[in-house]
Amino acid sequence: MKTLADAFEHTLKDVYYAENALTKALPVVIENVTHAEFKQALKDHLVETKDQIKILNKVFKTIGVEASGVKCDAIDGLIKETEGVIEEAKGTVARNAALAGACQAVEHYEIARYGTLREWAKVLDNAEAHTLLSEILDMEKAANSKLTAIAIDSLNQTKN
Repeated sequence: MKTLADAFEHTLKDVYYAENALTKALPVVIENVTHAEFKQALKDHLVETKDQIKILNKVFKTIGVEASGVKCDAIDGLIKETEGVIEEAKGTVARNAALAGACQAVEHYEIARYGTLREWAKVLDNAEAHTLLSEILDMEKAANSKLTAIAIDSLNQTKN
């Protein structure tokens, strides 16, 4: 990478990889969640994630590059950590709360990446990409807020 445009393209490929990896990882998380509202929030976000991939395809078109991903060690690590929670957390309360925390770590990563990409799109005078990335960023922030509310309201407990 030599230019901001190069960094933009590379990071776009990074999040494309991440979103595609999440479409494979989320069903496993959903399967291991027992809290109904949390499970539904994850199902809803899986649908959103698939929509985000479609939006990313449009962002790639704005820079004249075919949509593709590059290995993202960060998302792979977050997914591996989540898999560890599934293996280690035996109690229902612990598992649901820990999975919510793991999911929020993913959301925070995505918020950071999409916020950066959106601002780079602005500097690069790519108004269409800026608008599309703002849409995804808003989705990720809303998902994080929803997870926070569910955790505060019912997942973060001291008793089973």
